[in-house]
Formats: sequence, C-alpha cells, structure tokens
Amino acid sequence: MRNGPGSSRPRPEARPELARGEGAGVLYLLAALGGALGALARWGVATALPHPTGGWPWATLLVNITGCLLLGALTAALTARSPEPPWARPFLAVGVLGGYTTYSAFAVEVVELADAGAAVLAAGYVLVSVLGGVLAVAVGARAVRTAPAR
Repeated sequence: MRNGPGSSRPRPEARPELARGEGAGVLYLLAALGGALGALARWGVATALPHPTGGWPWATLLVNITGCLLLGALTAALTARSPEPPWARPFLAVGVLGGYTTYSAFAVEVVELADAGAAVLAAGYVLVSVLGGVLAVAVGARAVRTAPAR
C-alpha cells in the first residue's frame, strides 16, 4: 500500500520518530481524540438531517463527500510540506476525518434502500457516493496545489 498523496497512512520518511516508535503513545491518543471529535460532528449532521427508511440518506452523503474533500486538501497540503507535523495525519486524517466519514453507515443505508424496494435509488446512492467521493478528493487536492503560495 502506498503512502503519500491520497493516503492517510503515516509516512515514516517524513517523520523518522514514527519509524523508531518515539512518541507513538501520544499519536494513538491524538488519533483517538480526533476520532471522537469527528464522530461527534457526524452525529450532529445526522441529527440535523434525518431521513426516513427508504429515503435518500443526505447526512451520510454530506459527511462522506465533505470528508473526502477535506482529506484530499489535507493530504495535498501535508505532501507539500516537508517535514510535516508528526501529529497531523494521526489527529486530522485518521482521527477527525476518519471519525467523521463513514463507510459502514453508507453500506447499511444501501442495503436498507434495496430492502425497502428502492433498488434504483440504492444504485444511484452508490454511484453518487463513490464517484462524488473520488471527485471530492481530487477537487480538494487540486485546490490546495493550485492555491497561491503564502
């Protein structure tokens, strides 16, 4: 598996302390804290945008697309910065954005739509989610790469 752009995995060459294991405990805590914050944000969106059984799951689509956009921007920003801060990927990518986005809820909602007799809607949701997520990562990364340097 590849590290670098598009990956939330740590890049040991950018952070040699990870390769040696120094500070790994703090990084685990940062990932956990970030995950809690991301999950709370996702819960807030789901509470604000409920959907009926068999209805379009707007909240999950919104968090997954915006999470992909932010992850694309973050990975591009971190890739451009050398060395990157050692806390950035564990806290922001793995933690906050990993807790915010949700593949499992997406999968459950696809099955629920199909079980409710809305197979075409389920297929549309899969298509919009997957293509939208990939496009959002590309847009986020491109926005960072083409932004004027400060």
